[in-house]
Amino acid sequence: MSLFKARDWWSAVLGKGEEFDQGCLCIGDVDNSGTGHDKVVVGSYMGMLRIFSPHANVSNEGGQNLIDSLLLEVQLQNAIIQVEIGKFVSCSELLHLAVLHPRKLSVYSISGTAGNVEHGVQYQLKLIYEHNLQRTACNMTYGAFGGVTGHHSLCIQSMDGMLMFFEQDSYSFGRFLPGFLLPGPLAYNPRTDSFLTVSSARQLECYKYETLAVATEAETRPGPDLPLRTGGKRLTADWILVLGEQALDISISSFSHSSSSIFVLGERNLYCVRDNGQIRFMRKLEFNPSCFLPYCSVTDGTTNLLLCNHTNMLLVYQDVTLKWAAQLSFVPVAVRVASFPDLKGLVVTLSSDGHLLCSYMGTDPSFFSMPKVDAREADYEQVDAEMKKLQKIIREASRTQDILPKAETEEDLTVTVSVANRSSVTILMVICCLHFLFLGVGSSTVVTFSVFLNGHYPPADLTGDITVSYTSPTGVPRILQSKFSLPLALVCVSSSAAKNTKFKITVDTNQPPVDLSSIFPEFSDKSEHKDGNSLALQFLSGAKVTMVASKTSQRYRIQSDSFEDMWLVVKELVQRFDLHFSKLGVKDFKKSFSGPLPLQEYFLSVDNHFQLRVSAQQYQDLLSERAVQFRAIQRRLLTRFKDKTPAPLQNLDTLLDATYNQVMALAEAAEENRASLEEAFTRLRSATHLLLLLLSLWQNLTPDQTTILEATLLPQQDTPQLGWEESCDAAVSHLLRSCLSWNPKDQATSLAQIDAPILGFPQETARLKNHITLLCDRIGKGGRLSLTSEANVQVPHEHTPLHTVAFHTHMHTLQGSFILG
Repeated sequence: MSLFKARDWWSAVLGKGEEFDQGCLCIGDVDNSGTGHDKVVVGSYMGMLRIFSPHANVSNEGGQNLIDSLLLEVQLQNAIIQVEIGKFVSCSELLHLAVLHPRKLSVYSISGTAGNVEHGVQYQLKLIYEHNLQRTACNMTYGAFGGVTGHHSLCIQSMDGMLMFFEQDSYSFGRFLPGFLLPGPLAYNPRTDSFLTVSSARQLECYKYETLAVATEAETRPGPDLPLRTGGKRLTADWILVLGEQALDISISSFSHSSSSIFVLGERNLYCVRDNGQIRFMRKLEFNPSCFLPYCSVTDGTTNLLLCNHTNMLLVYQDVTLKWAAQLSFVPVAVRVASFPDLKGLVVTLSSDGHLLCSYMGTDPSFFSMPKVDAREADYEQVDAEMKKLQKIIREASRTQDILPKAETEEDLTVTVSVANRSSVTILMVICCLHFLFLGVGSSTVVTFSVFLNGHYPPADLTGDITVSYTSPTGVPRILQSKFSLPLALVCVSSSAAKNTKFKITVDTNQPPVDLSSIFPEFSDKSEHKDGNSLALQFLSGAKVTMVASKTSQRYRIQSDSFEDMWLVVKELVQRFDLHFSKLGVKDFKKSFSGPLPLQEYFLSVDNHFQLRVSAQQYQDLLSERAVQFRAIQRRLLTRFKDKTPAPLQNLDTLLDATYNQVMALAEAAEENRASLEEAFTRLRSATHLLLLLLSLWQNLTPDQTTILEATLLPQQDTPQLGWEESCDAAVSHLLRSCLSWNPKDQATSLAQIDAPILGFPQETARLKNHITLLCDRIGKGGRLSLTSEANVQVPHEHTPLHTVAFHTHMHTLQGSFILG
């Protein structure tokens, strides 16, 4: 429990499912008992009116004994927006209760009748008068308007900006606020006889009652269809103070006859303003406030303030100085100070869900006392021996401990990922526990993921990673990763072979021809070709890929009208060859590609991606120009509309509509181009995968060399700030100057460069294509990709050791979503 916690004196939970706001709570001697003790009046948006008289010996734990404090509970027909206690009856000096509904204002008297039995006093609610409102009400305030003494008048602010004045049971007049958009908080200053509100322009406005009474021009709401008035008084504010933020509440503190302070609670600041609109002080709040209440101070010239926020804190300020902070159990929407028979100055708070609390501020005393320590002399020899022993343990631990903890021979958790069916789209992840706490020893659980194709084009990869993070029984965080591969049948089906195709790739092997139906059994049953030397697959996007096995040689040809779509089929064919011959026990199986490399076909994907990037930049520039033009036309129209003698529009409205249509058309075109760019980027990744595979088969590259090529050419990300073309060109240029350079001087110059050139949007792709062609040419002529100098000895010229080549390897999943099933 916190030391500075609001001490509960009395609490209650009002109803179930009811809603409350800042106007639903008021404090006063509503039953005119004459003792000076306050009663708590609460109204809810559900129309429930309750009056309480809390006592110290009453607790509401479990809903018990609440009836002892509840004086009256009445269900009204309409929602209660605000309740106030004042002298609202002209012929009586007693206090009455004003209840504001959305379309009605009702004034009630509360009276108690002593009972003849043990039930005590019975309280009754009697309607004195009511007003049916023509406009929907928002809030109200009351006071001795116009300096009248002996009774109070009411002012109601409607949702459309009209101030309606009522003098007891009669309606006085109504005035519309100028420039009104949305209603704000409303308060009455009795010292200056003026009303204060915060308008939608985020400024504090003050209107004198006399000005409101004589402003005949504000009797009707101004509109474009109404004629301009030529006579009468115009409603103007007495003074205006710009706040720059919306206000939550306004409160007037008139604790001295010489001056009064106007407190405004903003969303981020607290303002204290004098009667003439000058700021007395301001405090910036570092929290989100919910409600506040100024109250009198014992020090002259200062004001105490209760301020509640959304972190359940009740703060007490003296002007701008924080004096006390107490923790509450809820977020209050209204706060008041009341005096009850047993205690005075209690803080009454109400939450939005009906938690009513009467509390005071204090601390929890600590009853803990330090135990007495035996006063004995220290044995320095024993302390010295213990210190030497501990130092020896520390030295041994520091000498033998590794930077990273050693992995245990037996993992706490094992993860197994499998696809239940080759044509299925469901992934089963089995988690087996050896000695894990929350699963139990030897237990396992199965998590199912659903995979679907996102887009109308094939993905660039069918592999993915699953990562499981957990904490071992010793508290050490652990991470397990497991890879999986989705079936090819997820993205394509069997089809008839295409006779005329644009692109062809031939893969050679050193083993006899293999029946394709045995390599692809999931497609052979549905294939039209039963001879086994050809197989046609059609992707869900529409492209066809045909595989043909030679009857006389060990060659396999893959052909299609789409260069990028051949990637998944070629990859699957090569992987299944390795698996097939490894099962047969063939150890000298080799596969190769005789060339030439399909660079021109690959460059088609590069140019397509680059042109879409250029189009995206052009759309962005055009949208910026049209947006500037649209805002300029808006400013001109606004200037003419605000002018007292408006000039002709001169077709500015037509130009505004045309510019708006252009902006919308450009936005739609830019969105279509963005979708095409995503597809082009995926196809570029597929084409790059295919080129790297063919280059690896062509020169029989090692896995490390293939990894360097993938980090250099394979697209990882594509953003407007950094695209694939400029990053790939920089990486390829670095390889050409370093490990693939024939001249050792170029390597030394490249490694000595400190300031790397700034990557920018390229003007064209000719330079990039030349560098990629030169890269493939140097690899084909004996160039070796490596991270050390020893691997470069086979290069015709001596190479300077390459110290660093930055590269990243990532496993990319299917272009879609993994949904936890």
